[in-house]
Amino acid sequence: MSVHVLAPGRVNLIGEHTDYTGGLVLPMAIDRFTEIRATRGGDRVHLTSLDEAEPIDLPLHIEQPNQVSPAWGRYVAGVMSEMSAATGQPVTNGLHGHVSTDIPIGAGLSSSAALEVAVALALGFEGTPLQLAQLCQRAEHRASGVPSGIMDQLAVAAGVADHALLIDCGDLTVQPVPLPAGAEIVVRFVTHRTLVGSPYAERVTQCAAAEQLIGPLRHATEAQARRIDDPIVRSRALHVVGENQRVLGFVSAITAGDLAAAGRLMIASHDSLRHQYATSTPAMDAAVAATCARPGVYGARMTGGGFGGCVVALTEPGALSTGWVVRAVNGARVVA
Repeated sequence: MSVHVLAPGRVNLIGEHTDYTGGLVLPMAIDRFTEIRATRGGDRVHLTSLDEAEPIDLPLHIEQPNQVSPAWGRYVAGVMSEMSAATGQPVTNGLHGHVSTDIPIGAGLSSSAALEVAVALALGFEGTPLQLAQLCQRAEHRASGVPSGIMDQLAVAAGVADHALLIDCGDLTVQPVPLPAGAEIVVRFVTHRTLVGSPYAERVTQCAAAEQLIGPLRHATEAQARRIDDPIVRSRALHVVGENQRVLGFVSAITAGDLAAAGRLMIASHDSLRHQYATSTPAMDAAVAATCARPGVYGARMTGGGFGGCVVALTEPGALSTGWVVRAVNGARVVA
C-alpha cells in the first residue's frame, strides 16, 4: 500500500523558551514541507533522502533510538519506539520510500518535528493532532536527549491556514489567531544551529530552579521573579514571565490591526532573549538590527530556540528583498 504524507515546518512569531514551562507561544505552520512517499509493508523501515548521504534501514523494534546511525534515523527510530510504547506492541508494518524537504535543516524551523510527524503518519498513526504531537515530542526526547517543549510538534500537527496558533502549553489548548491582511511574515536564514549539545538543556534546568523557588512560571509575576537571589536564575525567570505577557500583547495587537505595536513586542522579545536568556548570538543580533532598520519593517526577532537559526519579521508587503515570505498552512496530513 502506497502512502504520501506532507508535514509543514513552523516559524514561531513570539513566545520563545516558554513552552517547557507550560507557558504561551504563537507559532504558525508554514508552506515549507517534509514529504514522505513510501510503500507500507515488510519488516523494516528503509528511507532515503536527498539531504542525507546515508539511507536509514531499521528493524521494526528499536531499543535505543539515540544510538541509531546515521543520526537522522534517530528521529525515525524514536517515533517507531514511541508508537510501540503507546500500543504495547511493536510497529508491525515497515516502510520503503523516500523523504524530501524544503525546510532548511538546522535553521530553527522544526525540520526534525516535521520529520517525526510525517513518519508517524506514514506508519499509520491514528489520533488527534495533540496526541500526535505528544507522541512525537516524546520521540524527539528519546532521539536527541534535548528536553524540548511541545510547541514544534503541535504547530506542525495542528496548523490552520492563514492563522497563527496561540498555544497554552500548560493546558494544551490551541486557539487559531487570524493573521493580519496586508502584512507579510518574512523569514531570513542567518546561521546553522543545532540544539543537541547546546546550552538549551541548561536553560530548562535554570527555569526548573526558578520554579522551585516561586512556583510555576506560567503563573508567576515579575515581582516574584525579581525576588530570586541567583542573578542567572532570576534573569531566566524574568524572560519567561515577560515573554508570556508579550505573547498576549502581540495577539491583542494584531487582532486590533496595530502592527506597529506587534512589531515593538517582537523587538522586545529579541532583546529579552539576548540579555535575559542569553540565547542570541552577535550574528543574530546584527541580523535583527539590520532587518528592523529597513523601511516597512514593523519588527523582527530571532526564532526557533536560539544559538543561531533564522530571523522572523513582520513587514509591509515587499519591504524585504532577502529571505522568503511564508504563509500559514494547515497541519500535517496524509495526502494519499
